[in-house]
This record gives sequence, structure tokens and C-alpha cells, in this order.
Amino acid sequence: MIFILSKILIFLLQPIIWIFVVLLFALFSKKQQRRNRLFAIGTVLLFIFSNGFIIGKIYNLYEAKYPAPKKYDVGILLGGFSKSTQRGELAVSDRGDRLVQSIYLLKTGVIKKILISGGSGKLIGTESIEADMTLKYLKSIGVQDSSILIENRSKNTIENSKYSAALVTENQPNASILVITSAWHIPRSKMIFDKAFNRKLAYYPTDYIGKEKYDISDYYMPDAGALTQWQYILKEWVGLMVDRLRA
Repeated sequence: MIFILSKILIFLLQPIIWIFVVLLFALFSKKQQRRNRLFAIGTVLLFIFSNGFIIGKIYNLYEAKYPAPKKYDVGILLGGFSKSTQRGELAVSDRGDRLVQSIYLLKTGVIKKILISGGSGKLIGTESIEADMTLKYLKSIGVQDSSILIENRSKNTIENSKYSAALVTENQPNASILVITSAWHIPRSKMIFDKAFNRKLAYYPTDYIGKEKYDISDYYMPDAGALTQWQYILKEWVGLMVDRLRA
């Protein structure tokens, strides 16, 4: 039930839906004054939510920084970076930097093992298990079985932490841990994972959305991608509040 409600919430936390609803009310409003007011509100909302500079600065304030250089026994790669393909092979979404950075950290010796944490994100069915597809991909590029741990049951961050903690405890209880996920996902991940492991862990940010420098066009040019970026951050904020209430 919680998983179904989360999928509905993700749908409702889309600014484009809000804008569409406002414009729809404007279109069918019988009073001209109300129609004009609603069209104006819809236009302002569209400018705010499609503005790359506004959402970029919000991410600049929220996204985590890189940890101090150190080596770790296990790097926990959080799922959510794959997407469906027609061939049944692994393909990555705009969060694919999670996987790229995990491979880099393994190859450079920062982490000794990758723990892939991710089950099926489908509302119906359990095909396309993310961890299994990632395992197949890593083996195909030469990563040894001894460097990989698999957790393929989780559907959300709380389950990522729960099942990962159990797996680490079973294999290497005192392992030093580096959690690898999107920079904007770290504040919530830190709260959840530190509780699951009952200690403070280290976190490695990937796929930053906030820019270091902004172009002039970011200030005024509408950007469809900004609408998706708002959805990410709104989902994180709601999830953070809900998880705090659970704690």
C-alpha cells in the first residue's frame, strides 16, 4: 500500500500537473476576471518552475559536498539509475552517474567492494531487477565477483538501508561504508542509513544538478528539464518530512 501511495504522490508532485490544472480551471471559468487571474497565475508558475537559475540555486543550497579523501571497505550503490530497454540489458537514466562514479571509486581503490542495492521499481510485476542487471553489466566489463555484493529486494531508500545493513552485517560487520547516491538525495539517505547502521557513515555525491556557473540564458530561457528537477527536489522534501516523522 505504501509503495502504491508513493507512486501516486510522485505523480502529484509534478509542477507541470499543477500548471495544467490551473490553466484548465482558467479555460472553463465562466467569469472573465477569474479566467484572467488564473491564466496569469499559470504563466507565473510556468516561468518559476521552468527557470533553470531558480531551481539550480535551490540545488546549490541543498546538495551535499564531497567527503574527505579516504578508503572504504564497501561502497553502497543506491539504485534508481536504470531505465527500461527493449533488449533487457542495463541502460541508465539521468541518474546514471551513480553507477559511473561507483565503478571509478572501485577501479581507483577508494572502495574495495560495490554493494548494489536495488530491486524492481515497477508498480506491477517484478521483472527488470536493477541489481541483477547491474551485476551482469559489471561482470561484462571485467569486475570480479569477489568485488560485488548484491541486494535485489529493495523498492525504496528505507529498504535499501535495511537490506544493505543486514548484508554488510552478515559479510563484514565492521566494514567502513561509503554510500553512493545523487547529491540531492544525500540529506535523506544520511538520516535513513545512519539509523539503519546505528553509526555515522560517509556519503559520496553524484549527478549534481546545481551548476557552479550559470549562463545568461539560465536566467530567462524556459527549460523543460527544470520541471523534472523540481519534481526530484519536492519528492525529496516530502520524503524527508515523512521519514523524520517515522523516526
